[in-house]
Amino acid sequence: MELRHLRYFVAVAEELHFGRAAQRLGISQPPLSQQIQALEDELGACLFERTNRRVALSAVGELFLPEARAVLAQLDKAVAVARRAREGELGELKVGFTSSAPFTSTIPRALRAFRQACPAVHLELRELSSREVAEAVGEGLLQVGMIRPLDPLPAGLEALELFAEPLVAVLPAGHPRAIEGASGIALAELADEPFVFFPRSFGTGLYEQVLGLARGAGFSPRIVQEASEAMTLIGLVATGLGVTVLPASFSRLRIDGVVYRTLRDADASTAVWLVRRRGEASPLVQRFAELLERETRGTSTGT
Repeated sequence: MELRHLRYFVAVAEELHFGRAAQRLGISQPPLSQQIQALEDELGACLFERTNRRVALSAVGELFLPEARAVLAQLDKAVAVARRAREGELGELKVGFTSSAPFTSTIPRALRAFRQACPAVHLELRELSSREVAEAVGEGLLQVGMIRPLDPLPAGLEALELFAEPLVAVLPAGHPRAIEGASGIALAELADEPFVFFPRSFGTGLYEQVLGLARGAGFSPRIVQEASEAMTLIGLVATGLGVTVLPASFSRLRIDGVVYRTLRDADASTAVWLVRRRGEASPLVQRFAELLERETRGTSTGT
């Protein structure tokens, strides 16, 4: 028995006329009659009661019709599922992101757009350091990640820059440079200040970037306290323990005792990358990347 036999049977059962059923199916009537006969022979039962004037379902045909319809409906559903999966509209997507990602407006907006476009996709989000996200993507534990730049990027991964945003100096509210209006400052003006910052081992690309900017400004930061969370660093600044440098997206956090000042130094900006395995063929990952790139296109500040 073939699926076309079921389609032919349903068409005749609904039309109760071989000529109209053949026209609906786009075939001629003799082959249709032959296929119905072949189906009846295989079942060993008559599905239709035929006379010269009418066609009617037999008792067996009455019972067979809903089952045939159910089989065809399930087939149509299976085809639809396969097509939606091919288009990246079904399945599960595991996404890693660095801690600063939610503080931009761009990435939450893009995630919201993805959920609206693909409501049937289960989106699993995991917050990790940039290095941990990249390693998890490389190991296949995550399918895609949003990170700060890493150098070197782990082998087997490719990166797409989504957008860049300025770096800001985070100062205690009582700092001399914090009371001079909203103008930016040069990193060299903080050369004598104690810094609080991420540990080198934490795996954030921001560490090497800020140290490189400091070297370009003629000094090496004196780091007096390390913390792995940006929120902790901001809290330490609020206590007066030191200053720090973070992506501008963190300036959305209004915390008593802290002031943010944009750095005027050349190249004082940091990017957000989308990383995935090189040659990744998943339609779901491709759909996510395309939507995220579209949402962030033209955004250079992440605000």
